Amino acid sequence: MNVLIFLKQQHGEVAKLFAAFEKSTSDAKKIELFKQIADDLAVHATIEERHFYPAVRARGTKMELAEAYDEHLEVKKILVDCLGSTTTPGFDGKVAALKGVVEHHVEEEENELFPKVKKLLTAEQLETIGTTVQSAAEELKATGAPRKQVKVEIEPPAATAS
Repeated sequence: MNVLIFLKQQHGEVAKLFAAFEKSTSDAKKIELFKQIADDLAVHATIEERHFYPAVRARGTKMELAEAYDEHLEVKKILVDCLGSTTTPGFDGKVAALKGVVEHHVEEEENELFPKVKKLLTAEQLETIGTTVQSAAEELKATGAPRKQVKVEIEPPAATAS
């Protein structure tokens, strides 16, 4: 499958989970939905960072990718905060903040990065990358609770002297 189609499908699945979370009135159901959201986001960020972004980095997308990595870091920080507060007051608000950050990232990715990648790569390249990310996503899901593997790099890389 074309990597861009696959990633957009993942975006759509997470959007549906956020909508179900917002509609739910049961705390237990909200926690269950949040765990699904967290697992899906962990898998998605990992496959993008390990496979998709490196595959398109050398093709004139460095600025978009730098922003995408920063947005992933923000998502991970909020995700970790949410994971630690599923039973505390304010959990719904934290999930709402996570949703906002994810929606912003998805909008930029789909409207800025993906069109650029589509012009830079051949259909065959998009399919090859798609096969790689699909396999990686399946492997990550098979590990069980990918959300537990989220690693947050709190401090940015050291700036180089000018």
